[in-house]
Amino acid sequence: MNSVVNLSYEFEQLQQAYQASPYPAKEDRLSLLIKLKAALLTEKGALVSALEQDYGFRSHFDSSICDLMPSIQHINYTLKRLPKWLNVKKRHAGLLLSPSKVSVCYQPLGVVGVIVPWNFPIYLSIAPIVTAIAAGNRVMVKLSEYTPQTNQVLRRVFAELSQHVCIIEGEGDVAAEFSQLPFNHLLFTGSTQVGKLVASAAAKNLTPVTLELGGKSPVIIAEDADLTSAVDAIMLGKSMNAGQICVAPDYVFVPKNKVDDFISLYSRRFLQAFPEKKGRREYSHIINQAQYNRLNNYLEDAQEKGAIITAIGDVEKIDGRSFLPRLLTNVTDDMQVMKEEIFGPILPIMGYDKIEEPLNYIQARPRPLALYVMSLDKQLVKDISQKTHSGGLAVNDTMMHVAADDAPFGGIGDSGVGSYHGIEGFQTFSHAKTILNTPNWLPRARLLLKHKKWMLKILSHKFMS
Repeated sequence: MNSVVNLSYEFEQLQQAYQASPYPAKEDRLSLLIKLKAALLTEKGALVSALEQDYGFRSHFDSSICDLMPSIQHINYTLKRLPKWLNVKKRHAGLLLSPSKVSVCYQPLGVVGVIVPWNFPIYLSIAPIVTAIAAGNRVMVKLSEYTPQTNQVLRRVFAELSQHVCIIEGEGDVAAEFSQLPFNHLLFTGSTQVGKLVASAAAKNLTPVTLELGGKSPVIIAEDADLTSAVDAIMLGKSMNAGQICVAPDYVFVPKNKVDDFISLYSRRFLQAFPEKKGRREYSHIINQAQYNRLNNYLEDAQEKGAIITAIGDVEKIDGRSFLPRLLTNVTDDMQVMKEEIFGPILPIMGYDKIEEPLNYIQARPRPLALYVMSLDKQLVKDISQKTHSGGLAVNDTMMHVAADDAPFGGIGDSGVGSYHGIEGFQTFSHAKTILNTPNWLPRARLLLKHKKWMLKILSHKFMS
């Protein structure tokens, strides 16, 4: 464990290491990523077991599909693309600067900070670290205190990269102190509330931040949508990790004449997808008792205010912190479940008559991390995309856009600042340095200094007409 006292020391060690090698060779960066991939593959079984211990129960499927597989694929993608990213990019100098040459090179920033949440502790540490290392940086990582067993395995994974990656653990006081370090960039994944505190602390050092936050990601099921396909897509996003995902569908708009069918179909499809075997379903648990209590409090508050709750499965036979889905109808805006990000398997359902109703509702609220549209009507999808703001948009799917390695992932407004993944991630952790190269024989400076009136007349005629 690291105390608040030695955070500055660890930071200074990384700074010194960076200053000793401020622009690592391409081969060195690739070598580090290859070592990281090998360590990750070696420890994959231990990581799955550790996640299960931290959660009480976490399905092997969730850990493999959501944490391990995307981590490996992100490394593979970066190994393939990095040589191209490192190429100096030529830019057009324009007639005014001719015959000078203009180019852009991407320079490492220095020491990057990464704050990792508990819901996907493997992928949400690996992905930013991989991109930061690819960009030539050193990385200081604050792991979540809620995944101690997983953290110990991650320490082994990063052991061979100890000169480039420093692992930090600790409670909230450590996280607060971590945010105040003068990083060259700081990436935080977590809640909007905490993200604002992180941004405020970083601002004192003028540290640029990438904030991957959350919010209430809505689903619109259009009248023309295939209801079975829509239910399956929503259920996937709401059931993976028991809905403890920043891009999980938070609430769903359904045509009023299809609400009953939606509830019936969702219930049936869930029980088919997660059958009970030996008294347990292959369905991940809630991470800890505090989160479990929070979800139950949402249900109690909603029921007191008139919501109708449809429980799926036998909720009286729950095992540990298992939390089976609840579908809510007759919801109102004064309910906590409609004010706060749910981050669990509770799904409010809102019926509508005209498509303008969900559009107006979404437009009037903070911009979400994701928006999901279930429709076969391309023009309708285009209209919704143009009339709403969200970090990302998925059509006839949920959550899977996060796995697009070659496209940026990030929020907007309350759901986040900046993005990473793809070349945009490499650029996030790099400084785009413009380089102007002027031939030594060119008399431009002398002419501008000695013949101001003459040069102004010539240049004005050429460039201001």
